[in-house]
Amino acid sequence: MKSVRDLDVEGKRVFVRVDYNLPMDAKLNITDDNRIRATLDLIEYLMAHNAKIILASHLGRPDGVRDKKFSLLPAARRLAEILDQKVLFVDDCIGEAVEQKVNGLEDGQILLLENLRFHPGEKKNDLAFAKKLAALCDVYVNDAFAVSHRDQASITGMTKFVAQACAGFLLEKEVKFYTDSVEHPKKPLVAVIGGAKVSSKLAALENMLNLVDKLLIGGAMANTFLKAKGVDTRGSIIEVDLLDIARVILEKADQRGIELLLPSDLVAAATFDPDAATKIVAIDEIPDTWMALDIGPKTADRYAKVIGDAGTIVWNGPMGVFEMEKFAMGTQIVADAIAGSRAFSIVGGGDTGLAAKQCGVADKVSYISTGGGAFLYMMEGKKLPGVAALE
Repeated sequence: MKSVRDLDVEGKRVFVRVDYNLPMDAKLNITDDNRIRATLDLIEYLMAHNAKIILASHLGRPDGVRDKKFSLLPAARRLAEILDQKVLFVDDCIGEAVEQKVNGLEDGQILLLENLRFHPGEKKNDLAFAKKLAALCDVYVNDAFAVSHRDQASITGMTKFVAQACAGFLLEKEVKFYTDSVEHPKKPLVAVIGGAKVSSKLAALENMLNLVDKLLIGGAMANTFLKAKGVDTRGSIIEVDLLDIARVILEKADQRGIELLLPSDLVAAATFDPDAATKIVAIDEIPDTWMALDIGPKTADRYAKVIGDAGTIVWNGPMGVFEMEKFAMGTQIVADAIAGSRAFSIVGGGDTGLAAKQCGVADKVSYISTGGGAFLYMMEGKKLPGVAALE
């Protein structure tokens, strides 16, 4: 795929698909502007090269109808504050008013369009809608890695109608970091996989068995694997319908000589509650009706030692219910081990990125992905539709 650096953008209308799906409070104040800041390098590059910059994004799930609480106007104001310059805004993304705004842009000016998902054609990848978006520009740039696993009008549809399409800096960076860490890693490659469900990461687990040297499993998904090995997990969350698949994954790992580590001890609780009574127990000593909500200290230390010897680390998913202090220890120890290692480390977005920040290691790992779903999609061994559309 071409980079924006490969194209002449001087004086041209450049449509940049960004991801400004920002968290907001009840008063529609932005609570985290990292997704805006992640696009600044590209925006400043385009400004320096006198492009007419058209930014477009979705926000939330308005389901194809106009909804004020999902307006991107707060994003336009925050971008203007950060850049300390005017950012124009138009309250739609297609139509005559939008065309007039685009045609009136001067070199180096920035226009942010209203939420793409106010139109049902965006999520449906309606080609008529995509064609109207494409008519606004001379060059299309995808810099929205976090949604590049979606087959939608502004991600894949537009590329059928524009003269030139390319990747922005953030998309390039994300793909490069993933390729360097998973497809061409410094050995040994250690994957740390956690989170709640095996089902959400089943395809990723199966694909990682083709790539990793060691696989460390934590979080609620570890319960399903323990149950598959015959451990009585009592009241712990398990996915009964995936027990057979869990056994197959365990067998495949063994056949391929991959060291697959499961918890040997757990932090169990009487209820799913931040103030619940807790005990640190061996995996076969969970009290009746209690549930496992974190890996135990022995497991965390064992995982930390494996992480310390890694050449490359891929981390996707917390080791427990890290949002509750009583069940954050396992994630904290693993996070500290990853941060303290000499390995190249890449952290999947979403909950894992949040866990890295909460554990104070966000600036100590090699890279935190901006897209949880897109990162997981690549872990499944699939090519992102948004990347394929640029090739």
